[in-house]
Amino acid sequence: QVQLVESGGGLVQPGGSLRLSCAASGSILSIYSMGWFRRTPGKQRELVATITSGGSTNYADSVKGRFTISRGNAKNTIYLQMNSLKPEDTAIYYCNAFVSTDSIKSNFWGQGTQVTVSS
Repeated sequence: QVQLVESGGGLVQPGGSLRLSCAASGSILSIYSMGWFRRTPGKQRELVATITSGGSTNYADSVKGRFTISRGNAKNTIYLQMNSLKPEDTAIYYCNAFVSTDSIKSNFWGQGTQVTVSS
């Protein structure tokens, strides 16, 4: 199976920055894309940013210009640099990976990390 381990969440003041990390491990043959999603109470999980194996990125309009997704050298690790954070960015952030294992393509999710933006 595939495991996604997230880190880097926490409490930050409005205007501050945080950096989230996610490392994928397990029986991975290929990684097609990885990304970050978030969920707030009473709302559905929403896309924040994704990055493909080719390096193409996609961002939610609400975070464009403030958040940057990137990959580590090992390609099984991604980062989300979050700048100019706003209270509305408060959410549980989940790492996602779309990968193939034993020739089957599947989505996997991390356990989530809390980001709280508050003064």
